[in-house]
Amino acid sequence: MCGIVGYVGERPCRELLLRGLERLEYRGYDSAGISLLVDGRVDSVRAVGNLSALREEVTARRAPTGGPVATATADPDATIGIGHTRWATHGRVSDANAHPHFDTADRVHIVMNGIVENFAALRDRLRAAGAEFTSETDAEVVAHLIAHLRAESSTNGERAAGPRGLVDAVRLACAELEGHYAFVAMAADEPELLVGARKEPPLVVGVGKGENFIASAIPAFLDDTRDVQIVEDGEIVAVRPGGVEFFDAATGERIEREVQRVDWDQETAEKAGYETFMLKEIHEQGEAVAETIGDRIPGGRVELGAIGVSDEEIRELRRIVIVACGTSYHAGLVGRYALEHWARIPVEMDIASEYRYRDPVVGPGDLVVGISQSGETADTLAAMRLARERGARVLAITNIMGSQATRDADGVLFTRAGLEIGVAATKTYVAQVAAMYLLALKVAQARRELSDERLGELVAELARIPELITELLGSVREQVRSVAERFADAGFFLYLGRNVGLPVCLEGALKLKEISYIPTDAYAAGEMKHGPIALLDERTPVVCVATDSPILDKVLSNMAEVQARGAHVIAVATGDGSRVGEHAEEILRVPETDWLLQPILAIVPLQLLAYEIARARGLNVDQPRNLAKTVTVE
Repeated sequence: MCGIVGYVGERPCRELLLRGLERLEYRGYDSAGISLLVDGRVDSVRAVGNLSALREEVTARRAPTGGPVATATADPDATIGIGHTRWATHGRVSDANAHPHFDTADRVHIVMNGIVENFAALRDRLRAAGAEFTSETDAEVVAHLIAHLRAESSTNGERAAGPRGLVDAVRLACAELEGHYAFVAMAADEPELLVGARKEPPLVVGVGKGENFIASAIPAFLDDTRDVQIVEDGEIVAVRPGGVEFFDAATGERIEREVQRVDWDQETAEKAGYETFMLKEIHEQGEAVAETIGDRIPGGRVELGAIGVSDEEIRELRRIVIVACGTSYHAGLVGRYALEHWARIPVEMDIASEYRYRDPVVGPGDLVVGISQSGETADTLAAMRLARERGARVLAITNIMGSQATRDADGVLFTRAGLEIGVAATKTYVAQVAAMYLLALKVAQARRELSDERLGELVAELARIPELITELLGSVREQVRSVAERFADAGFFLYLGRNVGLPVCLEGALKLKEISYIPTDAYAAGEMKHGPIALLDERTPVVCVATDSPILDKVLSNMAEVQARGAHVIAVATGDGSRVGEHAEEILRVPETDWLLQPILAIVPLQLLAYEIARARGLNVDQPRNLAKTVTVE
């Protein structure tokens, strides 16, 4: 979710890179940096904070001081360079962890998005070979690995004997890297070459005359060129002033790639061509989940780092309490089901704004989990502080490094969704659910409630979720649009679900309320006869979450009761949904996975349903009325 920009050409590029980073600042703003190559030397300037901090640092290093000019000057005459704006994943926010990263000899510089899952093993191997690491990040290992491979002699029919060129070294590095990443490398002794590599996160080339750009998104260079070439998954690209070459990363074979012309304005470019930020962020959900689980599931196990409670302490917990508000509360509800089923530990779920005022019984032996996307939600922070004052351990689940929640908790589990601009949460929600699954599996692992075989199966299924989200997004939208057109003028929606389907209903209903302004209610399906059934008539659309589960038969019975009142059933179902089809007019199908993991898929068509209904009603989905992204007051 970070921003990458690179340039090679004839113009001085320091300002080009800084301007490109400003266009990408929406992708990350914990820290930023640039590296420029001139006269066989690479200058690098990095700074914590937003782009203004980097500009100030660049200016300070160029300013006269009455003595010699500082060595790292980020030379304004350089015509090749790379830049990065960071959304921290590995390592705290610091100058040392900011990009670009470089090898021990300061000859190879890289900027990277994504996660290298096997970085620890690579780091140990490279240290043994003499590499000196200066950061806590996984990205730094890429610079050292490329430098190490360049120093080796070419063999096996590579381009030439002797030290490898940057293109070959990058290709061989990709064969050793595990995870998902996009990076751009630059070497001091190859002064007219940038090499990019992509495995899942986006990378795009901007084609100019006598100059070329490479970036994580088109806005970085839109002021300078509208001709682009897309780097596809599993490719590397060599970018020079006079041309661009594409190669298959596995075989090294040359690939021809056409140039496309984009006629976007800047706002459209920031949306990556999507009509709204919300739709763009819905389509980023696979990447958000991939980033969140990333390196935390090595070898079929779960490793969460500094969550503030050891395995021994987890085994001694008497219960877990989850506090949150709004969408985060719904993510916590999914987590409650997973924790109780997998880890066999009592879990209490509470709305943070109620918890803080009801004099809760909490103390030693309790783990209180506060979920807040921003890490600044006032009620959640207050609930966390109250619990900690009474002796409970407190874990924060948040998307923002350095937020207040990270300072108020004993430990932190970061989601890695990147910046979300749309007010209605989408990718941050699925990242929170993914984090709750990780926590549930971690607690089950520590308490030995799952066999190694079962744990491995669940971890493998969780690792498949990003791919399944992408598959689902490619198959369901047209059907959702058709359903939305049919019911866009409805005066009321009811959502029904059981077990893990209930939080999906609550979140789906919330999305519809937030952006379409249609009165909507969500209920546990078993409670329908205790009141909500009175609301049903032949005009009422009823959304039922009917994915495979041990209680699917109960859900089907509730759907039959809805049908009997003349209401219109829209079902979210798994696979072919044949059983569900007997009781539904419309079926939105999601891919099959373990039944407890299905909520992270089932919410996607409901997000799209809310989106398409709101668009059909002519509403601004990115900025719904009366709502703010972060609630920092009561």
